[in-house]
Amino acid sequence: MKPEGIWYTPVTGIWQTVWLESVANSYIASTKQTPDIDAKSLTVSADVQAAQAGDKLRITAFDGASKVSEQEVDATEAATLVIANPKLWSPASPFLYDLKVALVRNGKPVDEVKSYFAMRKSSMGPDANGIQRMLLNDKFVFQYGPLDQGWWPDGLYTAPTDEALKFDIIKTKEMGFNMIRKHIKVEPARWYYECDKQGILVWQDMPSGDLGNQWEPNLGTMGGTDKDRSAESEAIYRKEWNKIMDDLHNFPSIVVWTPFNEAWGQFKTKEIAEWTKEKDPSRLVNSASGGNHVVTGDIVDLHHYPNPRMPRPDLFGPTHAIVLGEYGGLGLPVPGHT
Repeated sequence: MKPEGIWYTPVTGIWQTVWLESVANSYIASTKQTPDIDAKSLTVSADVQAAQAGDKLRITAFDGASKVSEQEVDATEAATLVIANPKLWSPASPFLYDLKVALVRNGKPVDEVKSYFAMRKSSMGPDANGIQRMLLNDKFVFQYGPLDQGWWPDGLYTAPTDEALKFDIIKTKEMGFNMIRKHIKVEPARWYYECDKQGILVWQDMPSGDLGNQWEPNLGTMGGTDKDRSAESEAIYRKEWNKIMDDLHNFPSIVVWTPFNEAWGQFKTKEIAEWTKEKDPSRLVNSASGGNHVVTGDIVDLHHYPNPRMPRPDLFGPTHAIVLGEYGGLGLPVPGHT
């Protein structure tokens, strides 16, 4: 309640895009698409409301105006589209395919949605020295970018315009960064869409709740403890993290999930990290950014201010990708702009 320094004004109210849409009795509520560059395929499923017996899903992928793949399956089934000679998505070449999903009844579409996808892979693997590296499309890419808390002076947590929403992403790319850690916030879908178009890698945090447990920022030190959250608090976390991962699954720019940050409300770390990885094995899991390290997930993440320091590769590198999740914290006060 006292905004000062790095502590922002408290925010409440509508913070995501809201709309009304007229639909038929039977309609496509959502889609889920997951690329596999090794198999040169895309798996697509849809949540169809009020489907009838015999209803089909016709799923078509396009490269511009050219159809590259099409398949028709039962409305309750997932389709696997072959994407021959895939154009891989990366910060250097953020290529997006178009996607059309139609609900077909007696040979005629009764509902249709349009989307897009990218062929890209987020994984890790050892380098020549046996140290695990974060890989994009099976190649090491040094991921470098700011901790972005999505804050606007004239809209607080809500961007005042679509141009303002895009500005931060475009300026980040122009400054030479290829990654954004979206910190303790979930943005509207248009923000992730712009990252997909611009070729910005995204590490997505789960917004934290329930402060109070001890934070041990030094790696390899015992003493950092998981919080004993109430059953209600734990249920809210699980419900919201599950929904966040569902809602953001289709954005190829997201390459890392971060369930916990600096011990804020951190609980059952190993269980949550393993659940996150099982739910979405197509991305890396940064189980505990900045401390309270538990041997789980894909990443060991150190925070060190102001100068950078890294986890020791000989200790942590053989089993985890090691990252410097936060450092710096330097300010440039400009009169009239603070």
